[in-house]
Amino acid sequence: MITKQDTSRAEIFLLALQALSKAERKTVVNRLLEDPELREDLIDIAIVEERKGEPHRPFREYLAERSKKIKH
Repeated sequence: MITKQDTSRAEIFLLALQALSKAERKTVVNRLLEDPELREDLIDIAIVEERKGEPHRPFREYLAERSKKIKH
């Protein structure tokens, strides 16, 4: 669960990041990408954002369809 304090900290971080020069922001992003866990999180977030408008279906429906394909 995201708390009000989490949101406040995130806002402070975002404001500080926006205040940096382009070169400084690039350095921060590169440092984030050096950490495997943070890199994975950033990639996951980017994929979710990119695919927001795509049609979706329940996960159980997908699993049932996949199970049928595997059996044949």
